[in-house]
Amino acid sequence: MHFVKAKGIFTSDYGINLYRGCTHGCIYCDSRSEVYHLNHKFEDIEVKENAVELLKKELIKRKPFMVVTGAMTDPYVPIEMRLKHVRKCLELIYRYGYGFSCLTKSDLILRDLDLLKKINEKTKVVVQITLTTADDDLCRVIEPNVCPTSKRVEVLKKLDENNIPAVVWLSPILPHINDSEDNINSILDYCVDTNVKAVLNLDMGFSLRPGNRDYFYKKLDENFPGLKERYIDEFGEKNFIYSKNNRKLKGLINDRCRKHGMLYKQEEIIDYVHEFPSNSVQSKLI
Repeated sequence: MHFVKAKGIFTSDYGINLYRGCTHGCIYCDSRSEVYHLNHKFEDIEVKENAVELLKKELIKRKPFMVVTGAMTDPYVPIEMRLKHVRKCLELIYRYGYGFSCLTKSDLILRDLDLLKKINEKTKVVVQITLTTADDDLCRVIEPNVCPTSKRVEVLKKLDENNIPAVVWLSPILPHINDSEDNINSILDYCVDTNVKAVLNLDMGFSLRPGNRDYFYKKLDENFPGLKERYIDEFGEKNFIYSKNNRKLKGLINDRCRKHGMLYKQEEIIDYVHEFPSNSVQSKLI
């Protein structure tokens, strides 16, 4: 972990990243890719030490909208337990009447359930949870340093109990690892049981670009002997690879989502997450 002074806090689409880098250890993580020009070891998390101060300055002067986080780095990495930067930002978001959405794999988000409830009562909260496999043992292999699927399902249940809408990111799907019909159906069962609002799947595949390709292949050698060679034979140097079951599994998701009233179209889900409610109770306290 190391600290930096940030010049700004918002991305072009009003996202925030309080940390850069991650210790979850997911074997497929695209944030390792060279295109992001990370100038430090990925596990040496960069902390924007002035992020909370910057956020306050921006929230005071703007009209409220949905503040989103988690696009590049999971906001609930373990150091958040000590630093509490996310929680401090949530306090500001509540105080100044903004909405909030985040993408995470961690059950640490339940630490902030009290604030999420307060924000959701005042404006809007959408929690986005990644589910890749219904098998906890496989989850511990491909996402080794974060809570397994069963714990994330408990998060979804708790959110449902507190009327906080959830979106499940059913991705990434790794060919020959988690691209089975049984796996997709089991994850969708969890989504139905916990009344999630939407299921987002961009495609049955994932990006495999320079920077994360070497790391992924190293982990295949460690955990799935012989699979790296199969990937090389099938996909070569492609930057995005698809499961041979892509069309069938996408159809399965769409059919079950329609049946159970869950959003599944990418544009509709993105619009839902970013739409700020017009009837929110707003306050601008300095």
